[in-house]
Amino acid sequence: MADEFQVHGVQAMQAELRKLARLSHDEAAEALVDGSEFLLGEARKGVPWQDGDLERSGTASQDRDELQAAVSFNTPYAVRQHEELSYQHDDGRRAKYLELAMVESRPKIAQIVLRRLQMLWGG
Repeated sequence: MADEFQVHGVQAMQAELRKLARLSHDEAAEALVDGSEFLLGEARKGVPWQDGDLERSGTASQDRDELQAAVSFNTPYAVRQHEELSYQHDDGRRAKYLELAMVESRPKIAQIVLRRLQMLWGG
């Protein structure tokens, strides 16, 4: 990338900076996709399981323009299963399956984002 950044005058510099910003935004958006998909996979590992509907309802969605992502589970009982601490679950399955996956995955998600940005900057 550094080899491509050549500037001759203010207008050329502004054009190169806009190009760099677009590339950075695109890479950030890709990192967002990678991170949210990773989180979804980790959350699915802890989802209470009976017939698999709750696990299959999980989705990762992204707004690439706004650089925002969401991971959600969409069954009528998803919130209750997530919040009810008194329910008994099979080994490895738990309440707070999304919240805990997020807390536990923060270091790995940070690595995913960093690796993507390092690719942009040639690191």
